[in-house]
Amino acid sequence: MSDVRVIIQRDSEREERVVTTGTTAAALFEGDRSIVAARVAGELKDLAYEIADGDEVEPVEITSADGLDILRHSAAHVMAQAVQELFPEAKLGIGPPIRDGFYYDFDVEKPFHPDDLKRIEKKMQEIQKQGQRFSRRAISDEAARAELADEPYKLELIGLKGSAADAAEGASAEVGAGQLTIYDNIDAKSGELCWKDLCRGPHLPSTRAIPAFKLMRSAAAYWRGSEKNPQLQRIYGTAWPTRDELKAHLEFLAEAEKRDHRKLGAELDLFSIPEELGSGLAVFHPKGGVVRKVMEDYSRRRHEESDYEFVNTPHISKEKLFETSGHLPNYAEAMFPPLEFDGQNYRLKAMNCPMHNLIFKARGRSYRELPLRFFEFGTVYRYEKSGVVHGLTRARGFTQDDSHIYCTKEQMPQELDSLLTFVLNLLRDYGLNDFELELSTRDPASDKFIGEDAEWAEATEALQVAAEKQGLPLVPDPGGAAYYGPKISVQAKDAIGRSWQMSTIQVDFQQPKRFNLEYTAADGSRQQPVMIHRALFGSIERFFAVLLEHYAGAFPAWLAPVQAVGIPIGDAHVPYLAQFAAEAKAKGLRVEVDSSSDRMQKKIRNAQKVKIPFMVIAGDEDVAADAVSFRYRDGSQKNGIPRADAIAEIVDAVERRIQV
Repeated sequence: MSDVRVIIQRDSEREERVVTTGTTAAALFEGDRSIVAARVAGELKDLAYEIADGDEVEPVEITSADGLDILRHSAAHVMAQAVQELFPEAKLGIGPPIRDGFYYDFDVEKPFHPDDLKRIEKKMQEIQKQGQRFSRRAISDEAARAELADEPYKLELIGLKGSAADAAEGASAEVGAGQLTIYDNIDAKSGELCWKDLCRGPHLPSTRAIPAFKLMRSAAAYWRGSEKNPQLQRIYGTAWPTRDELKAHLEFLAEAEKRDHRKLGAELDLFSIPEELGSGLAVFHPKGGVVRKVMEDYSRRRHEESDYEFVNTPHISKEKLFETSGHLPNYAEAMFPPLEFDGQNYRLKAMNCPMHNLIFKARGRSYRELPLRFFEFGTVYRYEKSGVVHGLTRARGFTQDDSHIYCTKEQMPQELDSLLTFVLNLLRDYGLNDFELELSTRDPASDKFIGEDAEWAEATEALQVAAEKQGLPLVPDPGGAAYYGPKISVQAKDAIGRSWQMSTIQVDFQQPKRFNLEYTAADGSRQQPVMIHRALFGSIERFFAVLLEHYAGAFPAWLAPVQAVGIPIGDAHVPYLAQFAAEAKAKGLRVEVDSSSDRMQKKIRNAQKVKIPFMVIAGDEDVAADAVSFRYRDGSQKNGIPRADAIAEIVDAVERRIQV
């Protein structure tokens, strides 16, 4: 038996080893149970892969991003096996790993019931304990069609192999672009075939290597994400390297559920999404309107201080405007269908930038005016698919705090630097402090991006330099740029560690060119400005939802719809608290008095339920001393505060934007 030479790469260390022919990746890392796969020449391989001479092999740990995907993909296969054992008529769709979990789609006669999920999970546990071996085998297209003749969706995927369509909604995880492979689940004792699935892998060595999993929910999902296709039933699950990690994840989900902005929006009477209006279209109630107004007013003030000029644009435009900007050919699926009148097609506005270009173009511009910073709270409309609409975070109608800056190329570096600093500082004012930046660039292989390579290189470098000055983590996002230019996205973590995309800054050399935008330079020549797109909140609605979940509804006093509520010990104390409220309102505070017939303790519970920062309590002793008592949201209390001092404390909390 001959020997083969292999190089084992662990982080920065390289080890050369000589092994016998037929040695597997599993044998290379024998004894290390954290290793679940290997990367060979950049490709992920099962541990059953036999080492070839000259291979460079890198171990893949279960806790790595690739390791977690392999774990969750394997769990998805076990779930599909359990479903077909319990529901033999079920036809298989696809089952890829997703963030923190996995799913699998099934064509079944009726939707899964929660009791069905319990049965499926129990069956999965039985399969896991059996330690069935995941065994890969290559197969021809023809043989795969014969072997999977009773699986219509798998047959469709085989037909899509290697086409652009195979990347749709996880399909590439099934077939890839090369030779087809099937994974057999083999009984560890008898060696008999238990189940099989079309899949490119890799997988864990056996089902016993899936340490901890749980099924979460089921939902309807269109095959390959298209409403034109059959509706299947999707089961979601999660899987983790340890039971402790699974427990921590479930606790995190429970906390996230408590903070769900849709739930809090109803409980706190902030907003609703009436069925009569339609999916993705929200109305803000008076209290939600207060929060939104405070957010917008503070943002306006900060923009005024930074020399932005406020503009307004209509909600509808001739279709040709979006052809000129390039949005219609590149963004049509996200726009509502055209409206025809006066013999022309019109479109609901999906973005504000084309209209801001028209404002710039309305008259001649001089270099002395630049940088010119336009700002608008502009409402836009986007045709999001019903399956992705989600409360305020993914809506069909929303208001962007949209800014477009026109500057010279010489001004661009300084403008990007100050712009990114402005964005981060304003987000900090709203209570977000944990950031990383993402740099989205073009994909050279894609034809979706317009403009010259040199322009993209210049714009990308300018963004990267500005981002690096902030001293924050900078994450590459290849291919994620807008069709007209690269962008920096600010990713902000909330109170429970979730990352949200907030502000975006994009450098655009293309729209000024398409709109023939010009300014007169110092030498009298006509020059094209650089256009910088910037949405700070992204949208008011989405940012509202993020803050609502970040604070779990307990807004800091400056954002709270009601900053203080007067709670009288008895009816005789209502006039005194009404006078206190009047004095507080004169200072610009939002104060109410609960003069209902409820007992004092119930009034306190009601105020706590709607998360009012200050409860101002008054009884005989307070009235006699011209004072009040404070009860805070955390249940602590401070008594005998002189009335003027009490108002001053609330004013201070508002002005300093602190949480109480």
